[in-house]
Amino acid sequence: MATKEASHTPLKSHRGPEGRDPQQDKYLVLLPTHSERENLPLIVWLLVKSLSESEINYEIIIIDDGSPDGTRVVAEQLEKIHGLDKILLRPREKKLGLGTAYIHGMKHTTGNCIIIRDADLSHHPKFIPEFIRKQREGNFDIVSGTRYKGNGGVYGWDLKRKLISRRANFKTQILLRPGASDLTGSFRLYRKEVLQKLIEKCVSKGYVFQMEMIVRVRQLNYTIGEIPISFVDCVYGESKLGGNEIVSFLKGLLTLFATT
Repeated sequence: MATKEASHTPLKSHRGPEGRDPQQDKYLVLLPTHSERENLPLIVWLLVKSLSESEINYEIIIIDDGSPDGTRVVAEQLEKIHGLDKILLRPREKKLGLGTAYIHGMKHTTGNCIIIRDADLSHHPKFIPEFIRKQREGNFDIVSGTRYKGNGGVYGWDLKRKLISRRANFKTQILLRPGASDLTGSFRLYRKEVLQKLIEKCVSKGYVFQMEMIVRVRQLNYTIGEIPISFVDCVYGESKLGGNEIVSFLKGLLTLFATT
């Protein structure tokens, strides 16, 4: 898999229009988990390595939703290994949805910028410094990873699944005209207040939630930048995309078309 290696040089400061120094920004990585016991130690290690080497002020919050496989125990061990100033476990008793998981995580941080991503190994943390550079240089409200621009791509999917994904994205672009090339991706950087506002406006659940977030970005006149990323299918565990998710996506797409 050929992807551009991210630089680990410290990020330079670009003062915003109000004179605020972005070097003072604190980045919160939200990791909602459910049965990610095998993935969690590696993804946390990669996050800590990438963020520390780039001299980014960060915090990682793990929101475990009642995992039956011992994910919570692993997260408790990671708190001890990396320290409570960097890793915080904020569990819930059961799965309550992504939107509420993000809200739950944001309640426990002083960070003003939020990075959302899956807790598996689908998104390599090496792209995060590129997200931050893009945000600072363009003063964007959101920076979204895209599989469909530049050197972005998908690895580990068979041809059938790639065609389904491309077709779904094409239909979405035609119907919703969102102003972004990848609506269903879950690797993004938000200003905290922007993410809070978007979650308040969203009504979708499950697979459609990330798509509605981007559609609401356009409605609320927020600015969005994109960074090409590589998406790698699950290393451990099973893919969460199945027949029910596809049906949910189609229903959600039609609902958004009718209501936005």
